[in-house]
Amino acid sequence: MDETARTALAGALETAVLVPMPGLAAAVDRHRRQFDLTASWGAPPHVTVLYPFVPPREVDDALLAGLTDLLGSVPGFDCSFTATGWFGEEVLFLAPEPDEPFRRLTATVAGAFPDHPPYRGAHGNPTPHLGIGQRRLGDLAGLHAAEQALRPELPLPVQVRTAALWAGSREPGSWRPVADLPLARPTA
Repeated sequence: MDETARTALAGALETAVLVPMPGLAAAVDRHRRQFDLTASWGAPPHVTVLYPFVPPREVDDALLAGLTDLLGSVPGFDCSFTATGWFGEEVLFLAPEPDEPFRRLTATVAGAFPDHPPYRGAHGNPTPHLGIGQRRLGDLAGLHAAEQALRPELPLPVQVRTAALWAGSREPGSWRPVADLPLARPTA
């Protein structure tokens, strides 16, 4: 494990496998900074593959190699964030189309690590999404305004070629990348 990984894991309380979406930062960061708790933790715009993942103390060279091999067997893909969506009136998100490749990533990682179901099993088969904000950090009118501001920017196309292991706590600025996890070459 390299020094970057050790530094990211030092003091971390949780890990997550994410698909970072740095190319979408210009479109979403203003809203995420205002309404998304994970943005305050330091997490980039992302689609979650598996959270919470293994405890940081369990991350070692063997786990990283296994996770790298596992995700290296899943083809990269293209998608586009085409619409906004809501979980009730509490969470605003962007929905990827297609979402099946994200579901496949989650199923692959969760299948290999059955002691760590997505969201501790609270949501069954979770809906892939890029979180924009939670009502508890603002108000419903503010989230609706963010949604209206985002809609003209859609669709937002992306090429997904890598996932990443991140670690942190629920403290501001604590989340850091541990390792990039490249996906296989996309199929034709």
